[in-house]
Amino acid sequence: MAENLAYTYVIVGGGIAGVTCAETLALLRPSDSTDRILLLTESPLVKAVTNVVPLGKILNRFDVEEKSTGELAAANNIDVLLDQLDSIGSEDHLVRTTAGRCISYRYLCLCTGARPNIIDKAKGNANVIGIRDTESVEEFRKRIHTATRLVVVGNGGIASELVYEVDGLEEVHWVIKDPYISSTFVDSGAASFFRERLNTKASVDKQKTIYKRMRYTEQNEESDSAGVTKRGAALGPDWHRAFDIQKHGEAGARNANKVTIHHSVEVEDIQEVTSGLQVRLTDGTTIECDFVVSATGVVPATSWTGGCDRTFKLGPDGGLFVNWSMETSIGDVYAAGDVCYAGWEHAPHWFQMRLWTQARQMGAMAARSMAAKRDGEEIYQDFCFEMFNHVTTLFGYQVVLLGRYNGQGLNDKYEVLLRMTPGLEYIKFVLVDGRLQGALLVGETGLEETCENLILNQLDLSPYGEDLLDPNIDIEDYFD
Repeated sequence: MAENLAYTYVIVGGGIAGVTCAETLALLRPSDSTDRILLLTESPLVKAVTNVVPLGKILNRFDVEEKSTGELAAANNIDVLLDQLDSIGSEDHLVRTTAGRCISYRYLCLCTGARPNIIDKAKGNANVIGIRDTESVEEFRKRIHTATRLVVVGNGGIASELVYEVDGLEEVHWVIKDPYISSTFVDSGAASFFRERLNTKASVDKQKTIYKRMRYTEQNEESDSAGVTKRGAALGPDWHRAFDIQKHGEAGARNANKVTIHHSVEVEDIQEVTSGLQVRLTDGTTIECDFVVSATGVVPATSWTGGCDRTFKLGPDGGLFVNWSMETSIGDVYAAGDVCYAGWEHAPHWFQMRLWTQARQMGAMAARSMAAKRDGEEIYQDFCFEMFNHVTTLFGYQVVLLGRYNGQGLNDKYEVLLRMTPGLEYIKFVLVDGRLQGALLVGETGLEETCENLILNQLDLSPYGEDLLDPNIDIEDYFD
C-alpha cells in the first residue's frame, strides 16, 4: 500500500541549493512551530556548505562537504527521504515518488540541479563520461588507473582543474572551442597567466609586475546543444582535493609539458578502435585515447517521469522560470539552483551563471520566501543579488569574480586596467566612464572588499587614472 505523508515544506534535491534551502528553513522555523520540513533526495549523501569565510559584504569563500542524510536530519531537526520525484500534482499540492509514496505539501521547492551536457557525437558511448557529481568523479578515478591517454573536452572550471590536477598519463589532450583556456571564467590575459602554471605545475619565481590600461573586446558565448544523463548533485569548490585523480604507481610524475591544447576546435566524430577510441576534431586532427571526459556544461534537470499537472513556464535555457522570490509560474512551487532560470529584472552588476555560489544564494532566498509567505510577511530580495560574486580555484590560484568581470553585457564600451605579476597575481578592473563595473582577482590580492565597495557605490575613479593599480599604492587602504 502506498505511503501517504504530509509536510509544510518539501524540498527536492540533495545538492547545495536543496540542502541550503532545508537548513535555512530549519533556522527560520520558530522553536514552538509544528511546521515539518522534508528533503527528498536520490542519494544517501548530500552536499552541505561548511567553513564559510566572508571576504566582503557579499562575497564568501566556503567548502562543500558530503554528509549522510542521517547527519543532516539530526543536525537540523528535519526529515530526509531517500526516493525520487515522479510527478507533481500542483492543484492538490501533492508529489508522488517512484517508490509509490504520496506526499502533500504546502510549499514545494525544486532543487533538482542539472545534468552534464554530453557532447552529441558521444552520447551512448560508455568510454565517454561526463564530470558533474561525485559519482562521475568516482567513475573517472577507476578509469584513470588503467589509462595512458586522455582527451578532455570543455573549457570551464571542471575541465580546467581536471587537466591541471590529473597525474601520471603519457598524453593529455585538451579540446576547447575557444581561442584560449578557461574562457568560461577568464579573459585571454588571465589564460596566458594560467598557461604558465599549467606548463610547469610548480611555483614560479616572482617577476617584475606589469600594469597597464587597455581596451578590451567581449567574447560572445556560444550555447552547447542539450544532452541527457543521470542526475546528481553538482561538485563544489575545490572538488579535486577530495579525490585522488592521480594514476597509481605514478606519484610525483607531473604532467608538465604533456598537455596538448587544441584551440578553436570541436569534436567531429568519435569511433571505437582496437586501441580504445579515435577522436576526430573539426580541424582534421585525429587523436587516439583510452577514454574521453566531456565537461561541456550542463542542462537544467526539469524532466520527471510523471511530469506535472500544469505546465511550467521555462526560460530560454530550459530552466524553470522563477521571479525574484524564487517562485515558479505555478503557485506555491519554488525552484533554486541550476534547475531554474532567473526571470526577474537583474541588478546592473548581476547575471546568472550555474555555479555553487548562486545555488547556495538561491536556496537560501527560496527558503526565506516560503517562510515569509507562510507567515504572511513581506520580504525583499537578498542583497547578494545586487552583484555577481564567486570564488573558486583554478590552476592552484584563488580566483575571485565580481560584477561584470569580463565586460559581459557592456557592448564593448569599456576599459580594462590590468596588473600582473607572473606566478603571483593577475588583477583586472573593468571600467565604464571611470566607474568600476567588474573585477577579476587571481591570487591572494586582498582587494575583494575594496572592489565590492567600488562596484556597488560607483565612485568615479577617473582622477586616479592608471595609478589605481600602481603596485606602490595600497588601494585597499585608500578606499576603505
